[in-house]
Amino acid sequence: MTPLPAALGSGNLVIWRLEREKYVPTWDAAEGAFQVGGRWSSKGRRVIYASLDPATTILEVAVHKGFNVLDTVPHCLLEVEVDLAPVHVVQPSEIPNANWLRPGTISPNQQMFGDNLLAAHSLVLIPSVVSAHSWNLLIDTATGAGIFRLQNQERFALDTRLVPGVHP
Repeated sequence: MTPLPAALGSGNLVIWRLEREKYVPTWDAAEGAFQVGGRWSSKGRRVIYASLDPATTILEVAVHKGFNVLDTVPHCLLEVEVDLAPVHVVQPSEIPNANWLRPGTISPNQQMFGDNLLAAHSLVLIPSVVSAHSWNLLIDTATGAGIFRLQNQERFALDTRLVPGVHP
């Protein structure tokens, strides 16, 4: 695993999220997770999914949308500052089923596990599935209100070598 930031638990943390440009004004509403659920949350729960580094957040979106969409639909890379007081870190060994950290179908039990974590903790740091040595941060917007804020945003531009069929 990528080492956790030294400031974890003793200051603020910068996290990253890739958001479709038209949704940037409401990025913190967690509407997507609310509408359909996510790997670590059930439908009906507002959870912001972000990563500790920009590359992982790009991969997290690309695995669902594909590089063609990232090449043709405007997106913004969001830099978010989070107050660190209540971060709960979940180590890979604490995941009940090792397959939950591998690509594949999301289990309702996996979502329930995440829901239970988020019921107890506003901020949950959990291993990424798409980038096995990286970290994602889950933010429960109901209990985490006021502890995160948008610091910066920039228009995202995909390296076109990642588009299928393009060769350098």
